[in-house]
Amino acid sequence: MYQATLSRRSYRFSDLRQLMAKASPARSGDYLAEVAADSAEERMAARIALAEVPLKTFLQQLLVPYEQDEVTRLIIDSHDALAFAPISHLTVGDFRDWLLSEQADSAMLAQVAAGITPEMAAAVSKLMRNQDLILVAKKCRVITRFRNTIGLPSHLSVRLQPNHPTDSLQGIAASMLDGLLYGSGDAVVGINPASDSLPLLEKLNYMLDDVIQRFAIPTQSCVLTHVTNTLRLIERGAPVDLVFQSIAGTEAANSGFGINLALLAEAQQAALSLNRGTLGHNVMYFETGQGSCLSSNAHHGVDQQTCEARAYAVARHFSPLLINTVVGFIGPEYLYDGKQIIRAGLEDHFCGKLLGLPLGCDVCYTNHAEADQDDMDTLLTLLATAGLTFLIGVPGADDIMLNYQSTSFHDALYIRELLGLKHAPEFADWLTRMHITDDLGRLRDTAANHPLLLALQGEQL
Repeated sequence: MYQATLSRRSYRFSDLRQLMAKASPARSGDYLAEVAADSAEERMAARIALAEVPLKTFLQQLLVPYEQDEVTRLIIDSHDALAFAPISHLTVGDFRDWLLSEQADSAMLAQVAAGITPEMAAAVSKLMRNQDLILVAKKCRVITRFRNTIGLPSHLSVRLQPNHPTDSLQGIAASMLDGLLYGSGDAVVGINPASDSLPLLEKLNYMLDDVIQRFAIPTQSCVLTHVTNTLRLIERGAPVDLVFQSIAGTEAANSGFGINLALLAEAQQAALSLNRGTLGHNVMYFETGQGSCLSSNAHHGVDQQTCEARAYAVARHFSPLLINTVVGFIGPEYLYDGKQIIRAGLEDHFCGKLLGLPLGCDVCYTNHAEADQDDMDTLLTLLATAGLTFLIGVPGADDIMLNYQSTSFHDALYIRELLGLKHAPEFADWLTRMHITDDLGRLRDTAANHPLLLALQGEQL
């Protein structure tokens, strides 16, 4: 039992699960799950009580039962007690103060990351203002490598997302060319296919690989199909760079995705066996999103933000090159409006970085949400100041296959210019060699005889 008194009224919370849920900032998903605070006053009382909870409690009082959930078992069995030692004496409130202190610099945050559980990260985020989430995330440095280096300080990468509603190779190639000529694609060239047809998925893999190899682009490709399809593609000898999978924070939700930890481990080993990375061996790409556990009725009464943080434990286990929250994609049932999407994006980025992940964000919303592109401009700017690893680049910010609103190649130009952010260094050198950017990283006018344009005109892509 946890309790706090506010305005001469005593509030009681039956267990840690309820306390965490009641302390969460308001969002539609938690109301839908009937776990949210009934009032702003109850929410504040829960935060007061949560601030007094020792961090050690999260290793003893498990929100999702150990015996029922392999994600819980992963979190507990892989917990690094040595890394936890410097902060093991702290309460959640003390942890917030420590994270904001000068003592918690980049080196120290990297040292303790393996000792922080997702529930600890989620708990402390509930006590933090937006500026706190930004400041701490900015101090977290996470660097990954495959064919280039992602996550360096003062750098921001972009996933080039050339989706097409009919998986037209020419349509995808045109969007891919558009993105490359705007300097996008250093995170990954990643396609969400409309079809699960294995022969088509194979063609997409070969097309992406052909462009990357022919123009010696220091980046990686990914066809974002189910992990079982990717395993079959590897068996067929397709040129697979990264293995993609959507993941969630409970075993039951992951089962709804048709995956488990053993399957992800098998896919990771299969990708590593191809040895396609030139600079490193981070071969996994994951996507997450608040509400995924609730949407499959697999949340165990845990609030959606804590469930999201638990998904990061799954990702951390597999050392991904990239992971991003698709923050507003699941819909207003879970994040109702721009305010909720902005808060969730900052929480996700903070928790992921604190746990040692290369967290990016699909700064996005669906057309039936109470949000617009101005909200996305705000979130993009806040995340970039917080050290965002990568964002999404879609032609015109409008994904014509997935039918949602994201960020554009132009948005990436805006945020790079505003904050002086650089491309991945190897990709930046390639852009200069290809006369796409000048020596200062600024876009150049593209001549009609540019090799990439000629390739498209000759229908060779």
